[in-house]
Amino acid sequence: MSIREDLIERCARKRDQKVGPLSKEAFAELTLAVRENPAGFADEAAEQALLVLADALDSHRAAARDDDLLDDDAFAAERSKRLRRLVEACEAACALDAGCLDALLVHALAEDLEPDELTLRLVGLAAEFDSAEEASADLWDDPLNRPRLRLRAAIARTCIDAARFSLARNGARRVVDATLAAGDPLGARHTLMLACARLEDEDGLNRAEALFSGRESAWSHLSRILLLYKLGRMSAARRALRGFDSLCAGGAYALLHPVYVDLYLPERPEVPACGFEEAVMAVREAEPIIADVPEFIGWCQGHEWLAASARSFAERNDLDW
Repeated sequence: MSIREDLIERCARKRDQKVGPLSKEAFAELTLAVRENPAGFADEAAEQALLVLADALDSHRAAARDDDLLDDDAFAAERSKRLRRLVEACEAACALDAGCLDALLVHALAEDLEPDELTLRLVGLAAEFDSAEEASADLWDDPLNRPRLRLRAAIARTCIDAARFSLARNGARRVVDATLAAGDPLGARHTLMLACARLEDEDGLNRAEALFSGRESAWSHLSRILLLYKLGRMSAARRALRGFDSLCAGGAYALLHPVYVDLYLPERPEVPACGFEEAVMAVREAEPIIADVPEFIGWCQGHEWLAASARSFAERNDLDW
């Protein structure tokens, strides 16, 4: 769920508390009214700050739509400008509400720091904003909790980049537990599965897959390959590799020809399960693990059927090979 949707829900709930309780139909109409004109309902500094941030994120994404038309130098220059504008918007949001955690999180991400530095920055934010009164397993239901959950999910992902795999596993598991009733809307299970694969935690990966049975993803398939490869169970790893190739569109190409993935600001984009975009994101997030097992890609390349599948996908979709 996007920050804009959080803002809409917060404003609708607050208005409902003032004039309600409204019937389900009336609340749905109220929500539509807020969605059409959020500025008309954002009458407190906290909501106004979120509106500034939501508008800035929409503008940032819209400005990136023509990136494929730019050469490398022009892309780098435009990306740098966009990130500077986003940082400025985050500062404007924080000027309205110094406690706007979503703006502080996006600000840190948009600075494009090195993983270790970003991890320390985000952990510092968590220490400042986390609550010790979180016993509920359904924290996502209250939109006021979501900024802290987004922060925790971002920390777990950043810990993968920083090769802090145990911290990534523990942090991602905490987010999964807190959002399980809502179906893991932040996708923390993906980070959890990758971390379990790197740590050769087969029981942990099995538990995560069981929790989300029937919701396989590029992350779950790739994590299984990595785990089995690291455990030396090569026949099973080859079967898992074939599964990744057949079940994830363009999975072979994503694995053998990694594609650039920009920053998550602050969450992963929503894309079709097991589609090419998801495969690209999964491989990108697994890069620190793959780099830690340098012979893994050579093993993948040694399967002629995988290379042929990747080449065929590239030719069908006019991609570099």
